[in-house]
Amino acid sequence: MSDQPLDEKLRTHEHRAQPGLLMPQAVLACTAAELAATYTGVFSPQTVERYVFESYTALRRTARVHTHLTALAGRFAADRLSALAQSQGVAPKIVPEVLFVCVHNAGRSQMAAALLSHHALGRVHVRSAGSSPVHEINPTVIEAMREIGLDLGAEYPKPLTDDVVAAADVVVAMGCGDACPVYPGKRYLDWSIDDPEGQSLETVREIRDDLGARVLHLLGDLTTRSA
Repeated sequence: MSDQPLDEKLRTHEHRAQPGLLMPQAVLACTAAELAATYTGVFSPQTVERYVFESYTALRRTARVHTHLTALAGRFAADRLSALAQSQGVAPKIVPEVLFVCVHNAGRSQMAAALLSHHALGRVHVRSAGSSPVHEINPTVIEAMREIGLDLGAEYPKPLTDDVVAAADVVVAMGCGDACPVYPGKRYLDWSIDDPEGQSLETVREIRDDLGARVLHLLGDLTTRSA
């Protein structure tokens, strides 16, 4: 297997001539082969391929720019397969898993995930998703997070899928109603947080700081329980 990182390999493929739909299919097939090798003995190549193509289709529904869509689909599929392996008990769960869910996965859940990842320092693994994701993260949210040194530039809205819910130990919902499936044995939290959509930078800062305080409280609780 090549030592070239998967994301870089996908971007290299995408940068070449793209004959219509053939190019995405070829890149996705390459991604599936890479991931299938990673999960040899865990998931069949057919399962991996299905996850890759399903992930691409899900992201394409809301994407406005498709330039790096296959690379994002590879990242999304890899994370979903990791979650699936954890939920089925075939991959170790070293630290608690937290999933943040909002409607668009473009504001609140992205901020909360970035804040918890920053403060946890590897003691918690974090994911985020949206019940009805949009095509990009709110630019005002990106600006407010950049002010405190957290860059959301590489992040992207992701649809909510059963595999990431099944892998989570804690699911934090923010304004997404009953969209999140319920699994026994999990901790569900409902945070009443204003939606940053259409808000001023000053208001988004207030939302960010509210989330920061809640995230620190959650982190303290999680690390105490796992101690």
